[in-house]
Amino acid sequence: MTRAPFDACVDGTTTYPILDWDAAYANSRYIPEGSTYPARWAERAKAFRDRLTETGRARIDIVYGPAPRNRLDLFLPGGPCKGLVVFVHGGFWEESDKSSWSHLAQGSIDSGYAVAMPSYSLCPDVRISAITREVASAIEHASTEVKGEILLCGHSAGGHLVTRMVCQGSPLGAGVSARIGRTVSISGLHDLRPLMATKINDGLRIDGPEANQESPVLLCPLPRQAVTCWVGANERAEFIRQNRILGEMWKGFDTRIKIVEEPGRHHFDVIDGLADASHPLARALLVG
Repeated sequence: MTRAPFDACVDGTTTYPILDWDAAYANSRYIPEGSTYPARWAERAKAFRDRLTETGRARIDIVYGPAPRNRLDLFLPGGPCKGLVVFVHGGFWEESDKSSWSHLAQGSIDSGYAVAMPSYSLCPDVRISAITREVASAIEHASTEVKGEILLCGHSAGGHLVTRMVCQGSPLGAGVSARIGRTVSISGLHDLRPLMATKINDGLRIDGPEANQESPVLLCPLPRQAVTCWVGANERAEFIRQNRILGEMWKGFDTRIKIVEEPGRHHFDVIDGLADASHPLARALLVG
């Protein structure tokens, strides 16, 4: 499809109007050794799971729904549990699963929180709207396993999915919604409309009605939300813009909003702070 261009300006590495939307949303080719990150994540995640499994603090492949990928892992703190963190992975709604991200639970369990990490069905087998419903089911199920406050966090497409949980038309039940204390979207894709102009959309199949229904930036937040929009300052300019626009759009509502651009971080290492309880990113999620 052809999109109406933005006003001409220059922002970071992207010039507006954008002539190549695929390049605007590409990450790996613009990050040194970008192709090596998935293997590194998987190795660190497996080591983390093995360690917690040995101590009885990992429950793997809990079923939360009927689809084959409706499974979540639950990691438990070593002492009393303060509440539940749910981390939703990214991958443009068409890649990855929970097994590559387990190590990111370290900061939360060190702070006394249990962490649930769900997989979900992927495009093109399902639409994004179906993924939204599956993630809500995962959160609902995890909420029955752990009492107390619920904190939501997601990266990239996962950032879209967690912010979708706290806005108009959320598929979460009122009881679970009332328990949500904070939401952190890391490099989140909050406006689906630009993705309609990319080759990625051959698999995503986003159309106008779905973009309007599933884009948090076009929806009103639920009352009394606390949301942090976090992005690496070295990310592609479109991810920085996507981060800013949700914060700017939701500022006028009954919502506490923070917009953070972390210096020196790119799309693949911006999530690392979750593994360290003292890092500002982990503190934004766990403390606010």
